[in-house]
Amino acid sequence: MNQALKPLENDLLRAHVWVSGKVQGVGYRASTWDMAQLLKLNGWVRNLPDGRVEAVFEGKSSRVAEMLHWCHQGPPAAVVREVAVEYEQPQGLQTFDVTRIR
Repeated sequence: MNQALKPLENDLLRAHVWVSGKVQGVGYRASTWDMAQLLKLNGWVRNLPDGRVEAVFEGKSSRVAEMLHWCHQGPPAAVVREVAVEYEQPQGLQTFDVTRIR
């Protein structure tokens, strides 16, 4: 789904996100989990071997938009260079988890 096709404010939205910059070793994943809990979003977040953080957020589109806005700053020690977003069909996730690459 491209950015122009985002749903209306109360519709469910799934955003798949890749965050680059100084985002590992600064509490980015834990802070993402905290923010997702606050916004009542489901999904997951993990570190990638190339130094980026990858995450999926599912929930009301207005809350996902707020989460994406937060991702551009992250926790205080982070230095975010870029946030790439792809919109996908929601999959009905029920929790928000911090995961690891397998």
